[in-house]
Amino acid sequence: MIQVGQYNTLRVVKAVDFGVYLDGGDTGEILLPGKYVPQNTNVDDEIEVFIYHDSEDRLIATTEEPYIMVGEFAFLETKMVNHVGAFLDWGITAKDLFVPFAEQRATMREGGIYLVYAFLDEMTGRIVASSKVDKFLDNTPPQYTLNQEVELLVVQETELGYKVIVDNKHWGMIYKNEIFTAIEAGDFVTGYIKKVRDDDKLDISLQPVGYKQAVGDGSLSQRIMQQLQQANGFLPYGDKTDAQVIADAFGCSKKNFKKAIGALYKAKQIVITPQGIKIVAE
Repeated sequence: MIQVGQYNTLRVVKAVDFGVYLDGGDTGEILLPGKYVPQNTNVDDEIEVFIYHDSEDRLIATTEEPYIMVGEFAFLETKMVNHVGAFLDWGITAKDLFVPFAEQRATMREGGIYLVYAFLDEMTGRIVASSKVDKFLDNTPPQYTLNQEVELLVVQETELGYKVIVDNKHWGMIYKNEIFTAIEAGDFVTGYIKKVRDDDKLDISLQPVGYKQAVGDGSLSQRIMQQLQQANGFLPYGDKTDAQVIADAFGCSKKNFKKAIGALYKAKQIVITPQGIKIVAE
């Protein structure tokens, strides 16, 4: 079954001068225009394509990569506004993404950048967008475990930190004192569940929480060892090093740095001196 507004892998059934037709199952054949057809494509080859409706309401395929798909949130720029609504640049050259006036949280202006959600309109079956994003978020209690990896869209900076949308479903918060790398609204980043709050919102960390961060695969401990090796076995960091210096050097809190070097010390991989840390000589 074809999924409009998503990627589909479809078989080429016919080649014509202006492109190829793909097997759309019950929906019939779907045109992939010639400029999007990969070189050396033949009948019976399978191609991954994005499916949407063209201006004449026909299903059409493209190999262009949209900035947003159905069921996702993203920040998009308004290209045009007219008497029916706003039209956003979503990375598809042939057609802009429509936002009806009824789906605008505030009146959109040409050139403005807005957080929107893409969905299929029940009346027309076409892909449209809405800036009334709260109604598309999941209001059921989030089912996550500590340190579970999640995908984040950074939405807004606040006094506390940054509001994020978690897995296209829930609101979350990354607190300022736990951010050790530059982020801004519109960024897509990976995060980790720190806590599910009583109000069903999520506290998020950009690093695995606690002990897992210190000693796990791809961990802070490994990064410290790599930097030690690159610095001929010594680094001038320890308990008295300023927290900001630690954050700049390793992208972590001082607490997690101390936990990591403690784990390395217990594993007899380093020694800790008043001047810094050293690799244990073999």
